[in-house]
Amino acid sequence: MPDCIFCKIAKGEIPSTRVYEDDKFIALMDIMPRVAGHVQVIPKEHYRWVWDVPEAGQYFEIARKIARAQQKAFGVEKVYGNIAGDDVPHAHFWVYPSESGADKKDFASNAEKIKSALAV
Repeated sequence: MPDCIFCKIAKGEIPSTRVYEDDKFIALMDIMPRVAGHVQVIPKEHYRWVWDVPEAGQYFEIARKIARAQQKAFGVEKVYGNIAGDDVPHAHFWVYPSESGADKKDFASNAEKIKSALAV
């Protein structure tokens, strides 16, 4: 999809603040976060809907890892997940902690908190 913003991010054509990456998926800070630590988990390959992603189990496991890292990073128990896909026509999974009190636009610091918690 030549005009897909997530495809462009996956290819490195548009900068992003990534907290996780493997050969098939990326987890990056949402540029319009609901709260501090709001992450989008996307497949590198274009799929219109989450339900189209062949590695759905692996996809969900990554979202789970991000959620667990957010719990540690922001000291919260509740982490939300949202699968809609109406706003960007590329499969994406929102994962975001309940209100954490951190600055939601401090992408670098929030990403570092999540990366550190993933490393534990």
